[in-house]
Amino acid sequence: MATILREWSYRYQWLYDAIARLAAVSVGGEGRFRRLALEGLTIDSETKVLDLCCGSGQATQVLVQHSQNVTGLDASPLSLQRARHNVPQAQYTEAFAENMPFADNCFDLVHTSAAMHEMQPKQLRQILKEVYRVLKPGGVFALVDFHAPTNPLFWPPISLFLWLFETETAWQLIQTDLPGLLAEMGFRDKQQSLYAGGSLQVIWARK
Repeated sequence: MATILREWSYRYQWLYDAIARLAAVSVGGEGRFRRLALEGLTIDSETKVLDLCCGSGQATQVLVQHSQNVTGLDASPLSLQRARHNVPQAQYTEAFAENMPFADNCFDLVHTSAAMHEMQPKQLRQILKEVYRVLKPGGVFALVDFHAPTNPLFWPPISLFLWLFETETAWQLIQTDLPGLLAEMGFRDKQQSLYAGGSLQVIWARK
């Protein structure tokens, strides 16, 4: 159960940004965190990219440095208003991730950063199906999100963070075998890398 700090963090952008910077210290800072799921991927100016659940555009800002064809999708009008202000180089669509208004096979890369832990298990499965649908054959899904720590020293800080700022869906995610779930959806060539004592995972999967 999250505290009132969760509500405040979404209401006040300065608080959200401060929390994000603090949480990213374990992987070398916010700049590296925003690039973590992209390290090693080939992205050029023609790569058609979807930043899924883009929020206020923190990761979108990084993506537009590589591609001229970036679309941010989010269900929150307030977040998209902030994203358009912060990253005007991208295009934006207001929609739910589990029902994307895009044609089949239209993106080379779908990226999402610290968003899947907000989803109920049934909702998560539908989103992954939609990601598979909108990716081109050979396209890549790249995500970064929470993971159950492999180093016991990281359990206290991650537990405190989830208690203060997240809901039960974050706890459900860290108990989910995401690579296995992606395999169920038809993804192949899955790669999982763990950071911050195993409390953060980066996954690449190819359609």
